[in-house]
Amino acid sequence: MRLGLALGYWGRGPDPRHVPLAQEAERLGYHSVWTAESWGSDVFTPLTWIAARTSTIRLGTAVAQMAARSATTTAMHALTLDHLSGGRVMLGLGLSGPQVVEGWYGRPFPKSPLTATREYVDVVRQVLRRQAPVELDGRFHSHPYRGPDGTGLGKALKPITHPLRADLPILLGAEGPKNIAQTTRIADGWLPLYWSPNRPEVYETSLSEAPEGFLVAPMAQVRVCDDVAEGLLPVKTMLGFYIGGMGHAARNFHADLMARMGYEEQARRIQRLFLEGRREEAVLAVPDAFADEISLVGPRERIAERLESWRKGPVTDLLALASDQESLRVLAELNA
Repeated sequence: MRLGLALGYWGRGPDPRHVPLAQEAERLGYHSVWTAESWGSDVFTPLTWIAARTSTIRLGTAVAQMAARSATTTAMHALTLDHLSGGRVMLGLGLSGPQVVEGWYGRPFPKSPLTATREYVDVVRQVLRRQAPVELDGRFHSHPYRGPDGTGLGKALKPITHPLRADLPILLGAEGPKNIAQTTRIADGWLPLYWSPNRPEVYETSLSEAPEGFLVAPMAQVRVCDDVAEGLLPVKTMLGFYIGGMGHAARNFHADLMARMGYEEQARRIQRLFLEGRREEAVLAVPDAFADEISLVGPRERIAERLESWRKGPVTDLLALASDQESLRVLAELNA
């Protein structure tokens, strides 16, 4: 099982720890470092900044939101950074949800998310292969554009710049069972949001047809500390925000996922408390057991014991959300 460093997205401003953490991860032999975006900092600029200050570690997006840019624009970002970094890019993509897509990006959330994802990946693949001009008569992504409000003058094009790698890895952030199953067919890997090594049955059917070499790269908060309950608080804070606030009361993919993992009653309670403005109560309502099984928190010996269960399943890459170099170092030593 390879290790990656997940840095997430910025909060109020850039985090001065990110570059030193990435450099330390590279020194420790971590395979990859990953950035993210929501509705603030973008995913590619910080990754480029990190690329310029590292030399070997792979550079991943977890995830680049599809609504943020057209498929050809995303492919341009990826092929450009891949050249500048010497072939280190791993392109992680995700749809996000209706609140962000429509509220932030001002675009309709696709009525058929699976079709929209499939078409997006198809276009990116065409750009990276550069075998012919990009053409797709798609429902959501048409190249050239042939809509009724167009001029009809669009021309099929292929990139001027020759991509460094036609097989640049594409991973998808997917949560629903059908979306995960499609991911095994159209992508090189999957980026689970929550992963519990204790509940393989949750994803077993969706992953049943995954090809050899398919990447499974979940994120997990990692923190070496003496007090487990205290160490779980950042995990519970994250869960409270995602399950309670990252989605509508009637359509929240994160809450639905928690429900499928055996915590339906608790997920709905967290949602209700968060939407009522009782955010602290929502965080405290996150079960310690759930926060614990999707993270690696506690003394070194405890993390060592729990790490074994992560290694026994289909996980190929563990992406550590760690905010201190000591936790990175301990994880590297335990995984050696």
